[in-house]
Amino acid sequence: MTGRQTRSLRRGAALLAAGLAAVGLTAAAPAASAAPTSAPAMASGHGGRCANGYVGLTFDDGPSTTLPQLLAALRDNHLRATMFNQGNNALARPDSVRGELRAGMWVGNHTFTHPHLPQIDAAQAFEEIASTQWILADVTHRVPTLFRPPYGETNEQVRALEQRLGLLEVLWTVDSRDWAGASSDEIVAAAATLEAGGIILMHDWPQNTIEAIPGIARVLAEKHLCAGSIAYTPRAIPFGSTTFHAIAVRPAREQRR
Repeated sequence: MTGRQTRSLRRGAALLAAGLAAVGLTAAAPAASAAPTSAPAMASGHGGRCANGYVGLTFDDGPSTTLPQLLAALRDNHLRATMFNQGNNALARPDSVRGELRAGMWVGNHTFTHPHLPQIDAAQAFEEIASTQWILADVTHRVPTLFRPPYGETNEQVRALEQRLGLLEVLWTVDSRDWAGASSDEIVAAAATLEAGGIILMHDWPQNTIEAIPGIARVLAEKHLCAGSIAYTPRAIPFGSTTFHAIAVRPAREQRR
């Protein structure tokens, strides 16, 4: 990245932070303002297809060069997902980010360069998150509300920055281990363990993940689960030695039908 781009990103991050402060978004994540109905209860009226609720399919690290293949697989299998994009990749491939939206996906923030956030100071961590907010908002004309810390690493400093930027922290309940070379069958088996409201960690670059999409669609259909969006829950969801407050729910557009 050139020095000019770096300066532009820093100015954008500062402007974004100032803008969020001006509209009062520094107090808490906007998604936390109201707790959603539980996923199973919201599934009524879908003829049994989503009778057991919703799960969150999430893909980190993009947009990668393999994204078109992933989006095609998701569309072909009638699945929607949340794409946690890195700022550097979004800056390099803005059309890919817009392609995610056109395909019906949701876009979240995954920092600019994928650092270990608890290991850097607050100013650096803020720049990583805020610059990506600015890039994604500039590309999509929508300010992201969901954030996934790289490696699932979080602490009080990270959460204070999330709150300052109006972001809901999204960790996961199932790890597909596609990042560790899991086979397509292993990824499908991991997805089969999802329960209503659960969220699975995947990435947009492994070929095995792309090949697993039809199988994921099949096991979800067998369990009468549907792929949903992600929202705040007051319930503490266990994650290692900590907890988080995000679950999968029926997408808002479906709620208005």
